[in-house]
Amino acid sequence: MCAAPATDAEAWLSLSLIRGVPPQALRRLLAAFGAPEGVLAAGSTALAREVAPQVARAIARGADRAAVDAALNWLGGAGNHVVTLADGDYPRALLEIADPPPLLYLKGRRELLNRPALAVVGSRNATAQGIDNAEHFAHVLSDAGLTIVSGLALGIDAAAHRGGLRGVGSSIALVGTGLDIVYPARNRALAQTLAESGALISEFPLGTRALGSNFPRRNRLISGMSRGCLVVEAAISSGSLITARAAVEQGRDVFAIPGSIHSALSKGCHALIKQGAKLVESAQDVLEELGLAAAPAAAGVGPPEVAVDGAAQMLLEQLGFDPCDLDTLCRRSGLAADAVMTLLLQLELAGRVAPLAGGRYQRRR
Repeated sequence: MCAAPATDAEAWLSLSLIRGVPPQALRRLLAAFGAPEGVLAAGSTALAREVAPQVARAIARGADRAAVDAALNWLGGAGNHVVTLADGDYPRALLEIADPPPLLYLKGRRELLNRPALAVVGSRNATAQGIDNAEHFAHVLSDAGLTIVSGLALGIDAAAHRGGLRGVGSSIALVGTGLDIVYPARNRALAQTLAESGALISEFPLGTRALGSNFPRRNRLISGMSRGCLVVEAAISSGSLITARAAVEQGRDVFAIPGSIHSALSKGCHALIKQGAKLVESAQDVLEELGLAAAPAAAGVGPPEVAVDGAAQMLLEQLGFDPCDLDTLCRRSGLAADAVMTLLLQLELAGRVAPLAGGRYQRRR
């Protein structure tokens, strides 16, 4: 049996870092013995009355001391915290879900933990319009006082974090690795900004790598910390739908932005809407459902629309709002391919259209 550690944080880390003790068993032991020190000091017989014999044996063996020391060393870094079920600022929203983590690692602004929050999630392979929508919605919602919660993935998640950070509500990333690892590595600069102006949170110990099984588990915390979940773009098999399903199970509101019936990245949102998610066309729709008011300056959020000349405007109208290929645009406009390509380049530089995979183009907001 391991001796009771010297500090409260050390006790929590020593208990949480014991291999083979699932979170539900840990919560049961804490309820029975009152604190980590009580669990760690209990004899095998007493432990076995509460949990399976193999769990009791794991606790008797104790945690890897090197892992505990590494966590304590990390905890000494600027902005690094552990937040436990015993802490008064543990996220109250997570206490409402079926399986709240006994301990969270946090890097950044601890005061964000209990601010009103909204999850914004979607495809990693997002379209330019989807990224625009995610960033714009997140900015408006953040300026209305909501902290934007997402998962630090490429595409919609990253755009949601950027928008949230631009507003007063800031942004929180729930990650599927230890906080000493940034995944994906392409979001390292964004993670640093979140650590400075928002927050990064994980239930996984330091050193935990990006295992596929971690992310569905992480998703329940994205929805659990939030009053609702907004899905911006998602294929029918998207992991974002796991977050949406978790939100429904947790009694949270689910919102979805509709898109083109021809886009695979709209199928998931349309399926959610068919199942009862609230169709939203603006951030104001979300705020009204949540009973919140928009910030006074919200109407002006977003870049000004760049004017284009007559021929380019005509082609933009011919493009419509669905993805379209070059041949179809030539047929609709009556222009030769080289003329259409010249106008598309002009529109792309003006931020009015974006290229998609397969030689198609899509109008942007």
